[in-house]
Amino acid sequence: MGGDDEPTQLAKILSALYYGTSSVAIMTVNKIVLTTYGFPSANFVALSQVFFTIFFISLAKNCGCISVPNAGSHYQIFRKVFPLPLLFVLNLMCGLVATKALSLPMFAVLRRFSIWMTMMGEEYMFGRRAPLSIKLSVATMILGALVAAADDLAFDMFGYIVILANDVFTAANGVYVKKKLDAKELGTFGLMYYNCIYCAPFLMLLVRLEGKLDQVANFEHWNDPVFGVFFFFASALGFLLTHAIFHCTHTNSALTTTVIGCLKNVI
Repeated sequence: MGGDDEPTQLAKILSALYYGTSSVAIMTVNKIVLTTYGFPSANFVALSQVFFTIFFISLAKNCGCISVPNAGSHYQIFRKVFPLPLLFVLNLMCGLVATKALSLPMFAVLRRFSIWMTMMGEEYMFGRRAPLSIKLSVATMILGALVAAADDLAFDMFGYIVILANDVFTAANGVYVKKKLDAKELGTFGLMYYNCIYCAPFLMLLVRLEGKLDQVANFEHWNDPVFGVFFFFASALGFLLTHAIFHCTHTNSALTTTVIGCLKNVI
C-alpha cells in the first residue's frame, strides 16, 4: 500500500484509544506531582515536558531510530511550524487561568464549545462539512453539559472570556496540526521537534514571569526518589501525549481529537 492510503477503521480506533489513554495517564501523574506533592509551578512542569520531547527526539534521531527532516533555515522552518508554538502557549496560559477562575462544572461546560469551534474550523480550513448526525451529536454534548451545570450560580465574566479564548486556541491548534501534518513537509516527529524548539523560549519566559523559580529550586521533595520518579514520568508522558495528539489528529481529524479531549474529563 502507498503512504497516501486512507487509514483503516482499526487504525483510527487505535489512535483514538492511544490518545485517550495517554491523556488520562498524564492527567493522573500531573495531579500527583502538582496536588499530592504540591509542586509550585505547572508552567515548569510543561517546560520540562517540552525539554524532554526535544531531548528524546534528538536522541532517537542520532541513534537512527527516527528521521527529522532538515527543512532549511530557521526562518523557513519557523514559517512551516507557525502558528503552532504561539497557539500552544496561548492555549496553556488560558487553560491555567480559567482553571483557577471557574468552578470545575462550569469549566467542563465551556470547554465543550471547543468541539463546535473545531468543527467550524475544519469546515473553514478544509471545506469539510460535518454530517448532520455529527452536528446533532455535538449539539447534544454541549446542551447536556449546560444542563448538568445549570445549578452553578457563580458568574465570572473574566473567567468565561478566558475559557472561551482557550476553546478558540484549542480548536485552532487542532486544525493547524492537521493542516501541517497533511502537508507532509516535516512529518510527525519533525513537527513535534520544531514546535517544541520554538515553544521553549515562550515557556521559559512564562516560568520567569510567574515568579516561582525560587520555590521550584527550594522544593522540599527534590531529594525524594519517589517524587523524582513521578516528575520524570510527568515529563516523559508529555512527549507521549504530544505524539498521541498528532497521531490521532493525522489519522482521524482535529474534531475527533477535540472530542476525546473533552470526554476524558468524564473520567
